[in-house]
Amino acid sequence: MGRSARRRARDRDEDGNSGGAGGLPRALALTLASALVWGIAHFVTGRRIAGGLLLALYLAIGAVLAAAGTLYRSDLMHLAVQPAALQRISGGLVALGVLWILVVIRSYLVLRPARLAAGARTLGAASVAVMCFAVAVPVAWSAHSTYVYRDALTSIFRSGNENGKHVDTDDPFNGESRVNILLLGGDAAADRSGVRTDSMTVASVDTKTGDTVLLSLPRNLEHFQMPPGPAHDRFPYGFTGDGPQNPGLLNEVYEYAESHPDVVPGVAKNHRGPELLKATIAGILGVRVDYYILVDMFGFADIVDAMGGVKLKITEPIPYGLQGGVLQPGYRTLKGKEALWYGRSRTGSSDYVRMGRQKCLMRAIAEQADPQTVLTSFDKLAAAAKRTLSTDIPQELLPALMKLSNKVKNGAQIRSLQFVPPLIYSGNPDFDKIRSLTSDAVNSDPRQVSAKPSDTPTASPTDSPDGSPSDTETPKPDTKPVSLENSCP
Repeated sequence: MGRSARRRARDRDEDGNSGGAGGLPRALALTLASALVWGIAHFVTGRRIAGGLLLALYLAIGAVLAAAGTLYRSDLMHLAVQPAALQRISGGLVALGVLWILVVIRSYLVLRPARLAAGARTLGAASVAVMCFAVAVPVAWSAHSTYVYRDALTSIFRSGNENGKHVDTDDPFNGESRVNILLLGGDAAADRSGVRTDSMTVASVDTKTGDTVLLSLPRNLEHFQMPPGPAHDRFPYGFTGDGPQNPGLLNEVYEYAESHPDVVPGVAKNHRGPELLKATIAGILGVRVDYYILVDMFGFADIVDAMGGVKLKITEPIPYGLQGGVLQPGYRTLKGKEALWYGRSRTGSSDYVRMGRQKCLMRAIAEQADPQTVLTSFDKLAAAAKRTLSTDIPQELLPALMKLSNKVKNGAQIRSLQFVPPLIYSGNPDFDKIRSLTSDAVNSDPRQVSAKPSDTPTASPTDSPDGSPSDTETPKPDTKPVSLENSCP
């Protein structure tokens, strides 16, 4: 259509033959079509070059997004844990939203009849505003979520330049065949002084296959040696606690480090406990401990609530709360506080039984934290994570850990070995045996696992007051890691 044809069409609109209120529905329909596929309005009005450019840009953006979500999905996952990339993505989303809104507005302007009554003009402007709002909402939500996610990421994970843990991106695990991460569950609360780590597990992950061994130590382990340095000088014959209220259990090391700045010199107070525990547990197990993740057990309930609860099979009644409640057997969807009690309750059982439940709880959360759950509760999860998690894992290691976590979720073997009675007696532990079993566990073929645990660990009556075995017959303990798939109900 040439200039003369467009002029004649405009003249007809001005005469009212095709303009006025009667042309408004067509203009709005084509504007909506242009909002869905850029360039349609321009093609209809004869603006072929502008329409072609808009359509080409629209198709190019769609192709890039499709390729990112399919062909380059793994690269996209790596970008998702890089704060600088997230900032660029957030800016790009804002720019895309602004451009899309401008396309909608311009499309209506080239389609709008020349003569419209005041009411029709108001209706047209309002309709276009609704279209712009429909475009802006998902784009703004995506940009906001990206910002919130980046904020949570940078709040939890510090740069290697900040925490002194530099990472070679070409060899993120320094050529090691395994990466060992200490998972800590702390009981800090407003009505408690200090932090006691009632849950201590080293996740040893094969960096090639993702096969994982969970090595769990009981909170009441005694007579362990402290690592070389001020702590060992203070307790040369093993940790004996700090005062009459602290008898010298493993879960007191964190609190001891918090209150003694000289124990881990040059380290901030909130990192002294984890650092001393890392070194102490490395000596107990005889393996290197690379990083730690500390979970505030009371804040953990917020994460479960943000997920909409966690589904579990309960095999026996578990006392719940302080009012005499009970989690009944059967398949249950536990809310945050219920899940917390499931993992922490020891009424009628023991520390060792709840250690087993904690592994099953972690497994259930990992399996049920699917993308849909994360997206629908993103803000709540991010806020809960900021309040609940702390770690020394550097940001630069996250892409490699993300790739490794995909292997863990897609077919890797996850096994558990708990150093509890009757295998190990916490009051009189055989540390040579612990180190030997640890070495066997991290170096063995994951297919060499027990089909099921021989017996559920309990607070066995075979424990004598000093933590040593008595003469009473005890069940044969598992000396090899047990598959969580087989040991969890």
